[in-house]
Amino acid sequence: MASPNEHERTPGVRGWVVLWILSGLLIVTVVLLVAASTGWSQPTPATPAQSLPKGLNQQTADLLGVTPGPTDPATAPRYRLTDQNGRAFDERGLRGRAVVLTFNDDRCADQCAMLATDIIAADRDLPPSERSDIAFVSINANPYYPKPSDVKNWSDQHGLGSLPNWYFLTGTPARLADAAKAYDVPIQLDPATRSVAHGSQIFIIDPTGHIVQHAAFGVESADTDPFGHGLAVLANDALPASQQGHVAGVDLKVAIPGGTEIGDTPDPVTGPAVTGTLTTSATTRGLFTVLDFWSSTCTACNIQLPDDQTEADKLGGAVAFLGIDVADDPATGQAAVTTNRIRFPILRDPRGTQSARFRVSELPYTIILSPTGKVLVRHPGLFTAEELDYTLHSLNPALLDAG
Repeated sequence: MASPNEHERTPGVRGWVVLWILSGLLIVTVVLLVAASTGWSQPTPATPAQSLPKGLNQQTADLLGVTPGPTDPATAPRYRLTDQNGRAFDERGLRGRAVVLTFNDDRCADQCAMLATDIIAADRDLPPSERSDIAFVSINANPYYPKPSDVKNWSDQHGLGSLPNWYFLTGTPARLADAAKAYDVPIQLDPATRSVAHGSQIFIIDPTGHIVQHAAFGVESADTDPFGHGLAVLANDALPASQQGHVAGVDLKVAIPGGTEIGDTPDPVTGPAVTGTLTTSATTRGLFTVLDFWSSTCTACNIQLPDDQTEADKLGGAVAFLGIDVADDPATGQAAVTTNRIRFPILRDPRGTQSARFRVSELPYTIILSPTGKVLVRHPGLFTAEELDYTLHSLNPALLDAG
């Protein structure tokens, strides 16, 4: 599925750290690789502080891609669809409740699956008294699987089936297309594979049926706890002041001790391994270290993980690899490790704490640390085996393939 526009950051002087340790053509090559992986373009303009929803700091607003609320909110377009239980559903039935509305592929096991985790986190952060006042609604973006049983199965598989305020709506392909068009959500269909790519907009609708905020999921929703907290704040803020309560959870930190951008030396990544033992990147000092942030729900991650293992075998321990499993339960994470035959250490990050600390924007996400623990490369998305191998050999020309 398609992801929204990424919130790219201009790396600045520290992005040239590789320039100080390499020479000649190698310098240009690695700097270009770092530039490509971090996005050397103007950053997305931040939401003006005065327009931020109450209880949301600038960092969390940027995480969700929040745009300033309109001064004259538009009425949310109408739709008549069917929920996951086969009941007729009309958006007018939501009047009096705040709504978090998205479009979701009921065959998606990637970005939409991360959105499911974020919605569960958001619902957890809401005051219990508010859950009946707030609805999480998603409209099926996949016309190839339009049955109520299709959206119900997806909901149940991703832990949303037990939420009484979750509604996954579907209908005929024509009605689904009309709904996407009404909300200006792009849908691209591939009849050959019966798959779709779709926009990742989030619409916050107040109890009177007006769209009061826009946000986006997919790009940075791997940061489960802060993203879910921000989603809950947006929903709470859409309610009348008399109905608003205290949202649990915390905003993304304004400052991160140690730093995690290019040129920073972050504190070691430490936590329980999927095997239950303590794992830390502190033990890999002295070696270049590849950190691979991944999740079992991420299709591209299940391509990259085996490639990482192949590269680790190829280099024979000359480079350390550490996987960080984001948001999986222990059994699911272990199953993915077993299926992909991964032998390098895997650290569990069930609440997205480490991914939030490293500002992971999507999965998979690769970070390469120097032997002293300094961040040299940040690479969002799939890092092919060829790209990784070339980058590692460029960073350390002394590397030799094992065997």
